[in-house]
Amino acid sequence: MKVSVKVPATTANLGPGFDCLGLALPIYNEITVEETVMPGSGIEINIIEDSETYDILSIPRDKDNIVYKAIELLYNFVGQTVSDIKITIKTNIPVARGLGSSASVIVGGLMAANKLLGNPADDAVLLSIASEVEGHPDNVTPALFGGFCLSSMEDDGSVSYSKIDWPKDWKFTVLIPDYELDTRIARSVLPESVSIPDAAYNVRKCAMLVDAVYRQDSELMKKSLKDKLHQPYRENLIKGFKELNELLANKEDILGCVISGAGPTILVISKNDGFEKVENEVIQIFEDFNVNCDIRTLEIENEGTKLV
Repeated sequence: MKVSVKVPATTANLGPGFDCLGLALPIYNEITVEETVMPGSGIEINIIEDSETYDILSIPRDKDNIVYKAIELLYNFVGQTVSDIKITIKTNIPVARGLGSSASVIVGGLMAANKLLGNPADDAVLLSIASEVEGHPDNVTPALFGGFCLSSMEDDGSVSYSKIDWPKDWKFTVLIPDYELDTRIARSVLPESVSIPDAAYNVRKCAMLVDAVYRQDSELMKKSLKDKLHQPYRENLIKGFKELNELLANKEDILGCVISGAGPTILVISKNDGFEKVENEVIQIFEDFNVNCDIRTLEIENEGTKLV
């Protein structure tokens, strides 16, 4: 028996919502988990790359693979050990670009393995395991449930989350550069502690952002996409980010520009056809930095992980 699932890409933080805000985007990985017929055949992990643009050579093909680790935790939860299995990952979400590639395969592996086992784990358990493997819930929550999600990992390991409807006329443009940024490097530049004024600033902006989405208030949204906890420290790692922010600051129908996850992908939020009006200027910024950029304007993905 084998099970295949399709999992969306995600973008996290959205400026002030560090490690707690995320949403799903319609770019997908497909993960297949199957029980092998031959006993003693061990673990087989295959990775099929949909696009030649993204380097997948660094992804482990053994027990160090995060998909296998997530599946092993699920089996342990139900009191079983992992049998001989074959895992196939068909990638279309770019690796190490801040679009939740690791979250997607973790969630996909868990969903597929849970189906193979007869669905012993509910959504709460799957979300908790996925967050444990990923380290935080901001990407895995929208990968699992779709849409715009607020999430928090609690002291007992469970995850609390809420899903809020995203305004239909607010779109996303992802600017995916042709270079990777390892999440560990992006995390290493962050300070070990922050000042109370900076923390309070982010609390205010994050609250404003959630309210702006809930009330579909584009003017409030423009004021809320600011951050002092991670973007000021990461912006020097991302070519063109500061220049792009300056360009888009007062453009009509552009709501804001943020780092997608840990980067280096940049996310522009706009309404109507706002991004189309400035696309040529944006392309020029990246050309000035000698960076090739894959530009995609997308709507939110509301369904989350689906069986294929």
